[in-house]
Amino acid sequence: MSVSQEKFKEMLKKKGLKVTNQRLLVLEVLSGNRDRHMTAEDIYELVKEDYPDIGLATIYRTVQLLLEMQLVDRINLDDGCVRYEIGQNLYEDAHGKHHHHHLVCKECGKVLPFKDDLLEELERHIEEETGFHVLDHELKFYGQCRECREKQNSTEKHVEV
Repeated sequence: MSVSQEKFKEMLKKKGLKVTNQRLLVLEVLSGNRDRHMTAEDIYELVKEDYPDIGLATIYRTVQLLLEMQLVDRINLDDGCVRYEIGQNLYEDAHGKHHHHHLVCKECGKVLPFKDDLLEELERHIEEETGFHVLDHELKFYGQCRECREKQNSTEKHVEV
């Protein structure tokens, strides 16, 4: 049994949830695909490789429950799909509270996580000025990824010649 599975069992119990295969599988799939922002259908496709009897409705119910328990985070990337990733709460114990942000390429739709949090000072300032304590934030930057910029630059060079 993997260390991550033990951690997931511990977190489920800590939240007062029964440890079930479905819950462990969803958490493992999301944990193993941390750089992907997965839809419930994406999760389903990976889980059913090992457990072909599982239904999509079970994945939806499991993801919803894990979301409510803050073990899974929901992400809106403005593409019409609800996406999920492993909850940051699972890693707070070991690494302290840490936000990560998303870089969204407007050309190809690639989403890159950005794990540097430069907003802690801003959060402190907000609390000092207003008394409002920030519990969480989400930040998305829209632009062009390196590959799309390189592709565009090489296309522009060919046009100039």
